[in-house]
Amino acid sequence: MSDTISPVPATASLEAEILAVLGKRLIVLVGMMGAGKSTIGRRLAARLNLPFFDSDEEIEAAAGETIEEIFQNRGEAVFRDGERRVIARLLTGPVHVLATGGGAFMDPATRAAIARRGVSVWLRADLDVLFARVSRRSNRPLLKAPDPRAVLAELIERRNPVYAEADVTIDSGDGAPELTATRAIAALAQCPRALQPGEEDRR
Repeated sequence: MSDTISPVPATASLEAEILAVLGKRLIVLVGMMGAGKSTIGRRLAARLNLPFFDSDEEIEAAAGETIEEIFQNRGEAVFRDGERRVIARLLTGPVHVLATGGGAFMDPATRAAIARRGVSVWLRADLDVLFARVSRRSNRPLLKAPDPRAVLAELIERRNPVYAEADVTIDSGDGAPELTATRAIAALAQCPRALQPGEEDRR
């Protein structure tokens, strides 16, 4: 069950504390399309002096196609299989901040792998915020429908209970991304699981 925390402002000492206790674990951002996982993830990585990876970008690099092209040419099932394998590979790498695609955390095997190797952070946003953000781009395969807002609402209803299994929940509204990154750092510093040795650290 995820802990929704009212975090205090992050400081350099909090950032150092997080790095000290993470050990070999990754910070993995999950949530809906448009929640800001890539935007916040890059800022979080910069603040913690960690590498940043975006699983969607890694999938496109591995496939030599855009995600939209993969959906069109090979279907969602092929995309999800590739997504699962790419994330599994990324989770075995050195410590970094990882932004995952909106549907990635729905896969039980991926959730289990993230739980073993990382601390998960759900960037939560409401329908109005998400729809405003995703409407700025036309490359969302799941929203290519007569009523994309209704599709997005259905996805939120189905996915939010699963996202709620993340270790930490951070609201990602219309505020500045830097402030959301600050809240994420402060919340991680208060997250009991983030402050405990992970499975990989005990080996």
